[in-house]
Amino acid sequence: MTEEQARDWTVQRFGEDAASKIDWFLNLVVVENDQQNLIAPSTIANIWARHALDSLQLIPLADRADGQWIDIGTGGGFPGMVVALAWPGRVALVEPRKRRAEFLQHCAETLGIADRVSVHASKIEAVELKADIISARAVATVENLLRAAAHCGKQNTRWLLPRGRLDEREIKTLSRQWRFVFHVEHSITSTESLIVILDRVGAR
Repeated sequence: MTEEQARDWTVQRFGEDAASKIDWFLNLVVVENDQQNLIAPSTIANIWARHALDSLQLIPLADRADGQWIDIGTGGGFPGMVVALAWPGRVALVEPRKRRAEFLQHCAETLGIADRVSVHASKIEAVELKADIISARAVATVENLLRAAAHCGKQNTRWLLPRGRLDEREIKTLSRQWRFVFHVEHSITSTESLIVILDRVGAR
């Protein structure tokens, strides 16, 4: 998908205002990338398709009009900050690296969404929020994510976990310790990537 197609997809689903704010944010990322490595330099030329659209595709899968979203390991803002620019609910960005967290806070204030976005410069284990949606973009194994962030979940929390691939053995192992309903969606930005969706998660 080209950069123009990725942006057009965004305008069609979330409007020009959201796309313009994401443009602004992506420019901030590119400038900051000279100071700290937020994204691979090789992906700057296709930042809309590789990072923005890759983040935005999670919103329809969330199946929520609003609520509390927690993004674990937000890094340079993906997917959490991009989600916050297109989705009207509250978004918590969890990023333990201080410089990245400071950048995310600066972006939230600059883009006028600091009233809906909280930045947590800590690990997820230290965050005391209950979420309607929890996302994590290839941060850790599913098992480790559940162990670290289960306290943030509720009965109806939906977990959106983009993965490079799905290891069926991991899911089988997971089912010994956790109850959950899961299905998989294919990423619209990469034929080789999947999004694992978990519902009704609970410890056995």
